[in-house]
Amino acid sequence: MRVLVVDDSAFMRKLVSEVVESTGEFTVVGTARDGRDAVRQVAALDPDIVTLDVDMPALNGLAALEFIMRDHPRPVVMLSAGGTDGGADATLRALERGAVDFVRKPSGAISLDLDTVRDHLLQALRASVEVQVAAHPVLTAGQLPVPPRAVPRQVPLAGAPSRVVCIAASTGGPAALSQLLPALPAWPDTAVLVVQHMPPGFTASLARRLDAASALTVHEAGDSEPLRAGHAYIAPGGRHVRLQGPREVPHLRLGDDPAQWGVRPAADPLFVSVAQVYGSQTIAVVLTGMGCDAAEGARAIRAAGGRVVVQDRVTSVVPGMPEAALRASGADAVVPLNELASVIAAQVGALARRPALRESA
Repeated sequence: MRVLVVDDSAFMRKLVSEVVESTGEFTVVGTARDGRDAVRQVAALDPDIVTLDVDMPALNGLAALEFIMRDHPRPVVMLSAGGTDGGADATLRALERGAVDFVRKPSGAISLDLDTVRDHLLQALRASVEVQVAAHPVLTAGQLPVPPRAVPRQVPLAGAPSRVVCIAASTGGPAALSQLLPALPAWPDTAVLVVQHMPPGFTASLARRLDAASALTVHEAGDSEPLRAGHAYIAPGGRHVRLQGPREVPHLRLGDDPAQWGVRPAADPLFVSVAQVYGSQTIAVVLTGMGCDAAEGARAIRAAGGRVVVQDRVTSVVPGMPEAALRASGADAVVPLNELASVIAAQVGALARRPALRESA
């Protein structure tokens, strides 16, 4: 696979190129020094994949991505310093607008220790090989607000929920979540828990963006925080989250135990813990992503009598996670992204009509 490397630092272009070519799977066919140069080089070289720095002069990575996705759509992996809220927000905007994944530079714009994220970069490039990319209309900086809420926000609810919707996502997840969560209602008796594979420094911005667009109250999960209906909780980057009972007073616990499937947070610890507390009143939702995280958790939820919904192959950026869950547990529904909200709402309604059982941890 032929890769174009874009960064305003000549030193970083050299380091990224060395990592890209280190396994022999990818060939660097060119480099670009800023966004304008990147747009020209994409047209001239027709690379299979682009690595694109977020913060650049002349034309930044977000603006360059929009032109690439309009005129020459192809898989793009963003490289982000991500040290500020603005940097994290720009990265999330890029993911919402078609970037396959992002890699956080470990020590800022000039990262001498780039080799520490070598595996993540190579994984993102490998995921790009599986991606089918569609063209997107170009946007300007003034056209990038968070979408309006689908329905008015209700007053936050204080009661413990009667059921829980668990959502897992990885590659392509931020864009999927930005479409799914704003379409969900703030149920008076249901909470939502989300694991999106992300490093520290990005999930707070993700939660704020989703909160601004949703009827649900969306925020990062806190340690020992009580679970409330009408709220959605995003697992913090770099930390696992689990649910502890009993069901009458459930609360969240954050953990720094080792990564699972190479990621932290991972969905499996959360899904298994929710199955133990809520049993048949649990819905597992597995969105786009590379790997098999959430498969064991979906199986545990199905075994406890809960429901499983997975995103279909066609609308998944990478279908590895939903298909692994489907193989492990089966599913009550396999649906495209634009139908997920209505299917989840139907499943919540079906569980609400189910006679209550007394599962609890």
